[in-house]
Amino acid sequence: MAVSDRPTDSFRDRLTAFAREIDGVRRGNVEALHRARVASRRLRELLPLLDLDTETTRKLNRQLRRVTKQLGTVREFDVLIGSIDEFARRRRYSAVALARLRYVIGRRRAAARKHLAYKLPTRKLVRLVIRLARVVRSRKSIDPKRRLKDQVGAKPAWRRTLDARLARRATRVQRAIEVAGALYAAEPLHEVRIALKKLRYATELSQEAGRARLTADVNALKAAQELLGRLHDYEVLIAAGREVQASLSPPAVATWRELKGLAQTIEDDCRHLHARYMRDRRRLIAIADRLGAGQALTSAASRRAAG
Repeated sequence: MAVSDRPTDSFRDRLTAFAREIDGVRRGNVEALHRARVASRRLRELLPLLDLDTETTRKLNRQLRRVTKQLGTVREFDVLIGSIDEFARRRRYSAVALARLRYVIGRRRAAARKHLAYKLPTRKLVRLVIRLARVVRSRKSIDPKRRLKDQVGAKPAWRRTLDARLARRATRVQRAIEVAGALYAAEPLHEVRIALKKLRYATELSQEAGRARLTADVNALKAAQELLGRLHDYEVLIAAGREVQASLSPPAVATWRELKGLAQTIEDDCRHLHARYMRDRRRLIAIADRLGAGQALTSAASRRAAG
């Protein structure tokens, strides 16, 4: 297999994985929806590497982003229900408050699934798969100028694109961590999570493209992303619990107190998760520095070689 064909083959593999989950999404399968969403994200990561013309790339990325977002709405409720069920198996969380919260979030999830079925029916997903497969198969949208660069350059255009993205995303992680600082604040930490996720995807692609010794970095990025993701989910649960408290009518004092106690317990969990993140922060900065610095050196060397 030619090196320049690798992004296309990877894209086909992930498109197949996405198509395989469509029926499960239609049936409301939680894991199928999760896998479909992940596959849609990975397809978006690969699009810029396919050497399609700018307009085609922009249009397909917009369609895939819409799918990711619509699946994500339901996925978030699935995760919240999973967290509530996990809490229910432990005695330190109020069973009364959890039952009330699960009922409310369960209704919201049902509404979100109904909306998803309306906005993203099976036929629309199938049409998107066919469209993506056709574009990749025909390769008519390849920019001839970029193809010429591949023929005369030392490195294929898709590798240069990937290297540049890896460097940008490593820099974004460093900046997000710096902005978040040492204090516990939800929004800055959420930005760190997003930056880590995007850097992880770019690092995985770089590893697939032949860059060695990245497994430990990928695992560290994934672990930190999941930790901050759990922190975000807990914060959403706290906010939902407070909404339920405010909506109690007539005021049920006992239930209100149970919900307040639940929020306080989950807040304690959030502080513990934040402490774990703080312990890992220096390592994450080092990983981002190594990935970004390596690509910067490569770019500088390429510019010197070009004169």
